[in-house]
Amino acid sequence: MLRIAILGLLLGAVFPVLAEDEKPKSPAGASGPRVFELRTYTTHEGRLGALNTRFRDHTCRLFQKHGMELIGFWTPRDEKDKLVYILAYPSREAAEASWKAFHADPDWQKAKAASEADGPIVKRVESVYLDPTGYSAIR
Repeated sequence: MLRIAILGLLLGAVFPVLAEDEKPKSPAGASGPRVFELRTYTTHEGRLGALNTRFRDHTCRLFQKHGMELIGFWTPRDEKDKLVYILAYPSREAAEASWKAFHADPDWQKAKAASEADGPIVKRVESVYLDPTGYSAIR
């Protein structure tokens, strides 16, 4: 519930509600609104810095390589050791294919192994797929 509230606040602050004729359209070639994925990573104590480094130096580039659109990344002010981010895809099927390709990518496997040389980073991953409402400014 907290994650949905955070998402609402963040998106509401960044994307004010627009009139119907002002709403952004789906990306070219997409048959409908994009599918968004809200992900929350809880790290082992003191490992958020290692996770941020891995995202900055490797993960973001690999996400893009595999068709994942980066929407934004946040760290909650009142919860240390967490990273919250949103990705977008043309469809749920595209999301599943992107994740499958990402996990199989040798560059990802190498980056993950190197970043965890001092121990595991991520303790828990939470994922929620979201469909934009008809009045959402971001679609």
